[in-house]
Amino acid sequence: MIANVIVDFEPFLVLILGLDLRYGYPLHGFFHTFIGGSLVALALAEVIAKFYKHLGKEISVKKLKITALSGVWLHIVLDSFLYTDIKPFFPLSWNPFYGVFSAFEVYGFCIVAFLLGMSLYLLINLKFHPKH
Repeated sequence: MIANVIVDFEPFLVLILGLDLRYGYPLHGFFHTFIGGSLVALALAEVIAKFYKHLGKEISVKKLKITALSGVWLHIVLDSFLYTDIKPFFPLSWNPFYGVFSAFEVYGFCIVAFLLGMSLYLLINLKFHPKH
């Protein structure tokens, strides 16, 4: 879940520090590209793996990397439908996703996916991990 929102730390900093007004930095910059997002995802996976190791728990770094990459890439694709300043295939300035779906459709998809995901999560946990 962290991987799905970590790239939005960039627009937060752009707005808070006024980087868009002072330096012309786009709201959705390098970390909203597949290259930049991948770097963030892989770094996040390493940090989480070290955190788990510090707690004495084992976790598959490979699974963490796959999960982090898929979360970041999904975020970039969904944002690419909505924002003109996103260049997912940087260094190319082309965004083939922009305008394919409306904001209503993208946010509707997010809501439905969240509800389905939570339902599945609860079903699995109640079925396979019932409390006594």
